[in-house]
Amino acid sequence: MGQKSSVESKVEGRGGIVTGPSPFDDLPVECISNIISFTSPRDACVVASVSKTFGSAVQSDSVWEKFLPLGYASMIPQPPAFSTKELYFALCDHFLIEDGKKSFWLDKAGGKKCIMVSANELAITWGNSPQHWQWISIPESRFEKVAELLSVWWFEIRGKMNTRLLSLGTRYSAYIVFKTVNKCPGLADLPVEVGVGLVGQEIPKQLIYFDGDVMKPKKREDGWMEAELGEFFNEEGCNEIELSVIEIKSPYWKCGLIIQGIEFRPTTSR
Repeated sequence: MGQKSSVESKVEGRGGIVTGPSPFDDLPVECISNIISFTSPRDACVVASVSKTFGSAVQSDSVWEKFLPLGYASMIPQPPAFSTKELYFALCDHFLIEDGKKSFWLDKAGGKKCIMVSANELAITWGNSPQHWQWISIPESRFEKVAELLSVWWFEIRGKMNTRLLSLGTRYSAYIVFKTVNKCPGLADLPVEVGVGLVGQEIPKQLIYFDGDVMKPKKREDGWMEAELGEFFNEEGCNEIELSVIEIKSPYWKCGLIIQGIEFRPTTSR
């Protein structure tokens, strides 16, 4: 079953590199595939280069089935004719679900679920008043419509999302994804109070800036900006996440902000 191949190992005290057969090459490929399936997609891609036997084991559907999230098939109208590995990486590219209201994809390295909730799924104060907000289409957005702030004094955005769309046992960070117009007059350098957490629990608050000199938001690869709202741990038994983005203390009118949505993805170590 196993193919013989060589891997490099360093001989202590001689300073040279010698090659020899890998002890794992005597194991059946199915056994190696089973072991790899308990690691992560990133680890699987790394060990594929160890030997031809490992490379063959990593191609197994049984490995990539373990990396796919539960219920993934219900999110895809008609699964494409891919191998399971190809399907996994296809799911790492975002696609729309729930009638185009949310964008879903998998974190490529760990296989965790990621979601962006569109702006029209959020409760935006004065969001339906055309003198305060307008809903526009721009080509660089994932969604059909985004929210553009025209003029408000009371700036308040709230939202909720069911945790079934996220991976259990995972710490997540939430980000507001946006663009500014003319440096966002009246709001750019103001501290905006934000928070995110599980419904029914105390939600910690922090401050963000949309276009400040002290705490600048981060520019994304897709050309949008993002600012972190906070973190939470998605554990068994939790049902909903709630979030808020509020600035109601300043007496100045605010404008020039375009909001695409709120993104939830696994927290990265700092």
